[in-house]
Amino acid sequence: MTCVILGVTAFAIRVRQVPWATFRGDSVYQLLDVFLLVFHAALVLFNVTAWAWRRTRRAHLVTISATLLSWTALGLFYGFGYCPLTDWHWDVKRALGERDLPNSYIAYYLERAGLDWDPSIVDAVVLVVTLTAFALSIWLTVGDARARRKRMISESGDIGGLSSPRD
Repeated sequence: MTCVILGVTAFAIRVRQVPWATFRGDSVYQLLDVFLLVFHAALVLFNVTAWAWRRTRRAHLVTISATLLSWTALGLFYGFGYCPLTDWHWDVKRALGERDLPNSYIAYYLERAGLDWDPSIVDAVVLVVTLTAFALSIWLTVGDARARRKRMISESGDIGGLSSPRD
């Protein structure tokens, strides 16, 4: 998952540096618009739900941690809640002629769905949902690690480094 994110990041940085539309037309931007919509929506869905399945919990903890790190660390430079995917997607949308894009990816798609919510409420709901998913991810991942450790100890019969005699 991290490799995919890094690959997309490198690709998006190159897209920003090369004036694609000057020699390929808007079709590349339209393709990027669809790709970023699908990828970003999938990442949001994964960040909100992937804590629920044991097999995805570690990957979830990585992606949601990266999201929160972006919102805070990059937020120091670009404003709290900064998301590079949203920034790159908005660059593509601007190249396609869209204007007056909101700061929030979620607020934009709520508007597109005909829901006119106050952006500060959207931001608050997104923050609460994300922090809840993050807390659940940590809690369940730690619980999984403890259960795994207990299972290994009970299977080996080794408690605290002391072997129990076997009959």
